[in-house]
Amino acid sequence: MRKAILAATMMALTVPATVAFSAPAEARDRRYSRTDNGIRYWRGNDGRYRCKKSNGTTGLLIGGVAGALAGRAIDTRGDRATGTILGAAGGALLGREIDRSNSRPRCR
Repeated sequence: MRKAILAATMMALTVPATVAFSAPAEARDRRYSRTDNGIRYWRGNDGRYRCKKSNGTTGLLIGGVAGALAGRAIDTRGDRATGTILGAAGGALLGREIDRSNSRPRCR
């Protein structure tokens, strides 16, 4: 009896979780195409092209680390904190913009 109750409880918890995390019907029915650089896009119901663009997080992180290392190497006086911070900020902004610029202009 315990096993049956436990199995019913697990089933009751599993079904709503799979429904909650599944894609909406409109997302499953989309016909995707790919750009030259691998970005998937689709044509929406309003005729506009839609795509999943990169938000620049990867470029932000890599650029920040590279900028911090470059800033630390350039600033050779004192404790080098200023060069590290300025290099990280500049590298992060530059890396983010480079990462975000990889999508085609027709994507919205």
